[in-house]
Amino acid sequence: MKLLEFLKRERKKTASVAKERLQIIVAHQRSQRGQPDYMPMLEKELLEVIRRYVQVDDDAINISLDSEDNCSVLELNVTLPRS
Repeated sequence: MKLLEFLKRERKKTASVAKERLQIIVAHQRSQRGQPDYMPMLEKELLEVIRRYVQVDDDAINISLDSEDNCSVLELNVTLPRS
């Protein structure tokens, strides 16, 4: 009987973790809906150029594109390590 309770408890835990992961993926995809198709490639290339000079992690770069009327603003934030 305890074995069945143990197995049931693990499934609930796994289901909640899977649900959280799915929510993260959906939120990430929603945030990229308004972005142009070239944004992932642009982010990758910018990170490669920055790495020529400074070693940074993949998550150290944040790119956003804001559009208002006839103007688009590309914002690039890079967290540089302390030397």
